[in-house]
Amino acid sequence: MTMGKRTQAAALEVRLLREGIIESKHIVQAVVCDDKGRVLSVAGNSETATFVRSALKPFQAIAVTSTGTLERYNLSDKDLAIITSSHRGTIEQVRQAFNILWRADVDPTALQCPIPEGKHSPLEYNCSGKHAGMLAVCQLCNWSLNNYLQRKHPVQQLILSKVSELLRMPAEEFISVHDDCGAPTYLMQLAHMASLYAHLAARSSLDMERIVRAMTHHPVMVAGVGEFDTELMRLAPGEVVSKAGAEGVQCIGRLGEGMGLAIKVMDGAKRAKYAVAIHLLKQLGWISPSVAEALSEKFMNLGKYKRLEVIGELSIL
Repeated sequence: MTMGKRTQAAALEVRLLREGIIESKHIVQAVVCDDKGRVLSVAGNSETATFVRSALKPFQAIAVTSTGTLERYNLSDKDLAIITSSHRGTIEQVRQAFNILWRADVDPTALQCPIPEGKHSPLEYNCSGKHAGMLAVCQLCNWSLNNYLQRKHPVQQLILSKVSELLRMPAEEFISVHDDCGAPTYLMQLAHMASLYAHLAARSSLDMERIVRAMTHHPVMVAGVGEFDTELMRLAPGEVVSKAGAEGVQCIGRLGEGMGLAIKVMDGAKRAKYAVAIHLLKQLGWISPSVAEALSEKFMNLGKYKRLEVIGELSIL
């Protein structure tokens, strides 16, 4: 991936207004890249590094699409969608994650993601689909199931190799840490994240095509009714693919144009990343004014007395 010169512009600011008076502010950085790794526009610094968190899940799913796991266990697009998801633990979502394990003949006790507070099974954890996918790959390849979260495990090395290929970076250059679910995640520049989503949106390989199709055809599996990723993909079908990450990370790909947008709220606020995403998607022309209005009503108007506004724009390079 070629970054060129250091790109820096004014960051975005999200303001919480209570009856029109500023109560809180969030600083946000964002970048748009194409699938060749070129930075097209930026707010803040495209080289800002943060953990990609759950925005990595569509690329972790490549382990499933590239090994024949889908075909061997007769997994559907709906199964692939739950593998990419940060779900809410609804009955439908939990059953979908279980379906992957059942078809791969893996006992649910093999899952090493946590049991959510007040729940009874790791299947109810928001990352259970991702973990089920990893276990299915391990089952197919005769890899150990009991240490599949270790960085040196073959399934994690496979995922890292796929990400490094997409970004054209040596695998050893990636800094790895454990996400809350126990699986490895990586420290990345915002431009790297945007470039990954540009690759996803370009659907330049069968793996990318399958993952996009699964996410956009089954958006409820990706997050849940009322959640940003789900509502965006439902309201703008065939236009964008979207996946949130924790601590203020949001990534979106523009389908058919091979462009990706990565957003980072510096204080990690979820509400701010959704406001910025809507603001920038409208600026970029990736969603229609009617879709922007519908999303704004849900994610920017926070009640009778308060709302969010975004100050600033992307700087075109």
